Amino acid sequence: MKKILTLLTIALLFSCNNTAQNINPKQQAVINADPIEVPMENGLAKAYFASGCFWCVEAIYESVKGVDEVISGYSGGFTKSPTYESSNTGRTGHAEAVEVIYNPNMISFSELVDVYFGSQNPTQVNGQGPDRGPQYRSIIFYQNDEQKKIIEQKKSDLTKKLNEDIAAEVYPFQKFWVAEGYHQNYEKRNPNQGYIRNVSVPRLNRFKAKFPELLKEGEKH
Repeated sequence: MKKILTLLTIALLFSCNNTAQNINPKQQAVINADPIEVPMENGLAKAYFASGCFWCVEAIYESVKGVDEVISGYSGGFTKSPTYESSNTGRTGHAEAVEVIYNPNMISFSELVDVYFGSQNPTQVNGQGPDRGPQYRSIIFYQNDEQKKIIEQKKSDLTKKLNEDIAAEVYPFQKFWVAEGYHQNYEKRNPNQGYIRNVSVPRLNRFKAKFPELLKEGEKH
């Protein structure tokens, strides 16, 4: 099972709207930084999302048409070279995140944001499902002003639709740290693991039922 940490004291360092008065100054510097734009390679772009367990999020985005590869890792924090163990303390500022490598001619950044909001409980703060703590918080990373506007508009629209606050934080992209090898493609390689069967697969199936038009042909039921 994934580690489930309830870190109430640490959680106070973070806020879903990035306005907490007692936020760690190092974390605030990350939030205030200018975004770094990742150049395209071989016609493929990259986008970054955090939404609870990266095993779950990796599997969701890998099912989406136009997505070439998804890598699990850590982003959004203020320490260098985070690990699974260090990020799980909640003291590095990082969240479990994914790097989505995609073909923008087949799927847009805007649609990837739709996947993001549509594959989680958007109102849950500091976690998704049973995974709790700032290392599981929801973050969408933008690389330029256009992406930021897309994110903020969709977040605003969802807030109005649900009449509830949306937990996702909006961060300028700075750095993505690739997670340990055993985390990559974890759901596919460990289909009978308890967490995968009871949490990850049901979450993936809920997404597939909600967005059949965005699935790769081989992922459709």
